Amino acid sequence: MKLSLFCAAAAVALVSVATTAVVAQQDPIAARKALMKESGQATAVVVKMTKGETPFDLAAAQKSLKTYQDIAAKMPALFPESSKSGGETTAAPAIWEKMDDFKARFVKFGEDAKAAEASVKDLDSLKAAVANVTRNCGGCHEAYRVKKS
Repeated sequence: MKLSLFCAAAAVALVSVATTAVVAQQDPIAARKALMKESGQATAVVVKMTKGETPFDLAAAQKSLKTYQDIAAKMPALFPESSKSGGETTAAPAIWEKMDDFKARFVKFGEDAKAAEASVKDLDSLKAAVANVTRNCGGCHEAYRVKKS
């Protein structure tokens, strides 16, 4: 029974990963937007905790930090040359001009999120971790996002 449940769960996970890869290849802009939305939702969870709007919840905080790690791993592949123009996007041309730096920022974001996940034990440590991790967001957006008018 346990083995069949494990196999079913593994099959669902595999289909999910394969579907994500297909969607990303077909429409990388839509895939980027979906991941950014997911990032925003994860950020809302931890920011509300740090502001005292919701109670500290270690499991929810760690889930948000894992979400950041997942996004950091997936996002760099969603900027193929073919998505440089066309479609509705705020991705700046500098991304393709400085792709190595752009990708390195996601590596740092993922590493910082992983370190934060390991270090967060209470509200005070979450506040410090969120401040450090989300600095990555602002730095990347400043350099690589076209500001909407």
